Amino acid sequence: MQYRKLGNSDVDVSVICLGTMTWGEQNTQDEALSQMDYALDRGVNFIDTAELYSIPPAAGTYGSTETIIGHWLKQRGNRDKIILASKIAGPGEGWVDHIRKGKTCFNSATIREALDNSLKRLQTDYIDLYQLHWPERKSNFFGALGYEAQEDAFTPVVETLEALAEQVKAGKIRYIGLSNETPWGVMRYLSLADSMDLPRLVSIQNPYSLLNRSYEVGLAEISHREQAGLLAYSPLGFGVLSGKYLNGVRPAGSRLALFDAYTRYSNPQAESATERYVALARQHGLDPAQMALAFVTSRPFTTSNIIGATNLQQLEANIASAELTLSDEILQQIEQIHTEQPSPSP
Repeated sequence: MQYRKLGNSDVDVSVICLGTMTWGEQNTQDEALSQMDYALDRGVNFIDTAELYSIPPAAGTYGSTETIIGHWLKQRGNRDKIILASKIAGPGEGWVDHIRKGKTCFNSATIREALDNSLKRLQTDYIDLYQLHWPERKSNFFGALGYEAQEDAFTPVVETLEALAEQVKAGKIRYIGLSNETPWGVMRYLSLADSMDLPRLVSIQNPYSLLNRSYEVGLAEISHREQAGLLAYSPLGFGVLSGKYLNGVRPAGSRLALFDAYTRYSNPQAESATERYVALARQHGLDPAQMALAFVTSRPFTTSNIIGATNLQQLEANIASAELTLSDEILQQIEQIHTEQPSPSP
């Protein structure tokens, strides 16, 4: 396993991060415990979760993933071996009404409440990386394209940074990060942190894959110049890049079979591009999912690649992708496909 610095910190995280959002919905607690045991044994020291999980969000499963992780940490007694990341959910009336009535704001009281509840579920005194799951302000995230200028009220960024600083000072958080953010948002947090001596973000958790390379425009340069690397989520586009959903196939128990709302990576353009990426992998004797993951991990702005799996066979293959180095020929052919079909999924 390879390791990279988490931003400008002295923390080394594995290039593969274990994603957890299926635990408590598609995966049982026992399955999740086995996944964590396996990942740690293979050198994965980075686990990412969120108060929102499991997915899809629902009142009945809210916090279930953190609870499972907390059980594992207490049972195994290995908190010191893990770099643990979690997130506070943002606002979202109509779809996360079960979390603070869908009206979360990133102020001192809310951050303290959400963090304390996560710590209780996780059965730990601190979280290594605490992230804002999505912006409080109205912006283009979760696949929304374009930006519609509008008047909206949100907690001033400096107030949010001060609230996070309180928790860093209290020892409950080591580092902070953003998720589903835009270049404007990232630079606003960075500039205020620098000018006011407040905690500086060390990571940006955004979608990135062969089907969505929008991170390369704007945010990749920020990652490079500001030491705030990408924690890439959905590196397989909800599993689409494995090729298992081609031609309308929906394997029993898979995410797209269970939850028909997850269509972000299933439009005709994405399916066409996926066919080409899968064919390229097979042409070179590679597993399509491993090729897609290896590409994400190889990017110079990537700190860690967040993989998920619903069974140990998938997990084994996904973790093994960290050992795959793509040849110049394959990378050139990937670029050719991308040039002809750039980022077909937002």
